[in-house]
Amino acid sequence: MLEFLGEKDPRSRFLLNPCKIVWKSSCLENVSFEPLFGNPQKEILIKYDGDEPPAFVLDFGREIHGGVKLGQGMVRSKKPLPLKVTFGESVVESMGSPDQDHAVHDCTVLLPWYGSNEVGTTGFRYVRIEMLEPGTEWLCTEIKAVVLIQDLEYLGNFKCSDELLNRIWSVGAYTVHLCLQDYLWDGIKRDRLVWIGDLHVETVVVTHVFGRIPTVERSLDRVRDDTPLPGWMNGISSYSLWWLIIQEYLYFLYQDRKYLQEQKSYLLGLVKQLLSCVDSDGREKLPEARFLDWSTAGNKTAIHAGLHALLLWAFQCAEKLLVALNEDSLASDCRKFISRMKRYMPPEHEVKQAHALGVISGLENAVDINRLVFQKEPLKGLSTFYGYYILVARAMAHDYEGCISLIKDYWGKMLDFGATTFWEHFDIDWTVENPVPIDRVVPEGSRSIHRDFGEHCYVGLRHSLCHGWASGPTAWLIQYVLGITPIESGMRKIMIKPYLGVLEFAEGKLPTPYGEVWVRHEKDDKGRIQTVFKSPKEVEVVLKT
Repeated sequence: MLEFLGEKDPRSRFLLNPCKIVWKSSCLENVSFEPLFGNPQKEILIKYDGDEPPAFVLDFGREIHGGVKLGQGMVRSKKPLPLKVTFGESVVESMGSPDQDHAVHDCTVLLPWYGSNEVGTTGFRYVRIEMLEPGTEWLCTEIKAVVLIQDLEYLGNFKCSDELLNRIWSVGAYTVHLCLQDYLWDGIKRDRLVWIGDLHVETVVVTHVFGRIPTVERSLDRVRDDTPLPGWMNGISSYSLWWLIIQEYLYFLYQDRKYLQEQKSYLLGLVKQLLSCVDSDGREKLPEARFLDWSTAGNKTAIHAGLHALLLWAFQCAEKLLVALNEDSLASDCRKFISRMKRYMPPEHEVKQAHALGVISGLENAVDINRLVFQKEPLKGLSTFYGYYILVARAMAHDYEGCISLIKDYWGKMLDFGATTFWEHFDIDWTVENPVPIDRVVPEGSRSIHRDFGEHCYVGLRHSLCHGWASGPTAWLIQYVLGITPIESGMRKIMIKPYLGVLEFAEGKLPTPYGEVWVRHEKDDKGRIQTVFKSPKEVEVVLKT
């Protein structure tokens, strides 16, 4: 076998046929594209012999990551044929001028005579192809998407009597799956980067769907190595807190002492640095850049409240890791700071994201905050990123029905507008004007849900429609509807405590280091929940009803 220098790409390569033509220029009205949809594909002759350039938009059926492979047959001219290729996560993006910062979405490719060429590595569902030179012809032998994705088995799963919840679970799982590239990216069009703050939701979903994946730890190590102390990860002080929180989450699940030991030097230095970010009154004093998520930008009170709760949570996680590392003195310091920070209460505000962190960290009462904040216009003031933490905080108040309604009404609304993956951001107010969904051509004078909305870093077509941080319901449905929760480190002991509400049944699996725990809950004719489960012999299951 040949040996090559460098790394092996963890991704596999698949070819995908288009499923339909969304739009074509008027000069192509009499051209049939049906041969493109077969396997193998058959030749189509397209001539540029008029004033209008031949162009068309293909739909590949769902969001994918990769590019396209284009074929040219044995035509009369042996000169390479130039084509313009525009990728889009929506129809309107493929027919417009996409943003070009993290990946190239609009480019020219040359097709060789009697051969093929491939172009593109980005996130897309639609591709617009246009011939550029009058007097040329294209004997199109194939157009296929080249899909780059890790070939992973869905070890965890979820199914219930509500088909909308089933779709939401699957779309969330697929969204994170697409983001598992060479690293765990935030998005596949933009941001194709390891943003460590965003990685927490993605990590939770990954562990619930795929189990332990080396790409997660590879990503954690990448951002650590790129951020020598006293730097802050990704240039944002709160993002270093998320690194600690993720490390504790993974250690609790998998008890990998060797991996934890590899983090020791950096972890100790970071904790000491964080201790200097609390004043004598127990108030957080994290430096710039001070960030929770874009939906809180500009609200200094909410940012302070959220950062205070997030730093408290990070100290709680750090204390557990330090105990595991036998760093008793520094663990003791963390406990003192935790106590001090709990005595300080940030000023009042009404931002749900910050309150969610307050509940999770134990700083705020879950029942009170749910009644006063989360249940007040529940679809207002949300973000796809912090939506997961709001769901967790509401579940801590035992408002499971409110959570399920939120999942269906918020994440489900993205599906109504054509989503096959969940978006970087979504505001329910965008839907009031009845904009055109992402899977349709936008008539002149109409508004597009993709092009004509958004703010901050996701204005218009810059808005990513496949963002891993938006996938929280996929983990939440396993955690709280199936009710499968590890309660002992290493996942050797798991509690099953279901919530069905109006559901007739729910079943699914959670991967553990020893195999999958499977459970099915079903109501009998008297409405009582009957539960059956299977688990590996190494895992003790505690069933609570």
